[in-house]
Amino acid sequence: MSPQQRHRLLDRLGATGSLLCALHCALLPVLIALLPSMGFAGLMGDGIEEGFVLFASLLGLFTIVQGYRRHRAVRALWLLVPGLAALWLGIGHEPLHHDAILHAVTMTFGGTLVGLAHLANLRLSHGHVHDATCAH
Repeated sequence: MSPQQRHRLLDRLGATGSLLCALHCALLPVLIALLPSMGFAGLMGDGIEEGFVLFASLLGLFTIVQGYRRHRAVRALWLLVPGLAALWLGIGHEPLHHDAILHAVTMTFGGTLVGLAHLANLRLSHGHVHDATCAH
């Protein structure tokens, strides 16, 4: 697998994961009510959410920075940085973390921005042509 194919795969993985995270966060208030009655209260643990935010941060930074090195456009970074900031704020700011609605809105917003950053990076990287004007 070439490095370019690997970066596309990672961007697709990041976009899919981030958008699924945003969907999860949008449905969080409903899940909070339903999961305990179904015996799945353990799925709502803070450790899982923190682990996912850490993974999304590392994957996002790696793929977006690698993409920037190829296409030199900052659009994906402009989406990634506020998206990650919202995710970290959502899990780290105690009053926000304990208000289910504000937490869901913040995490949905952050996850959506991170997913859009991966999609923008994928599009920018896919449209990039290596020719005589390219530094790479």
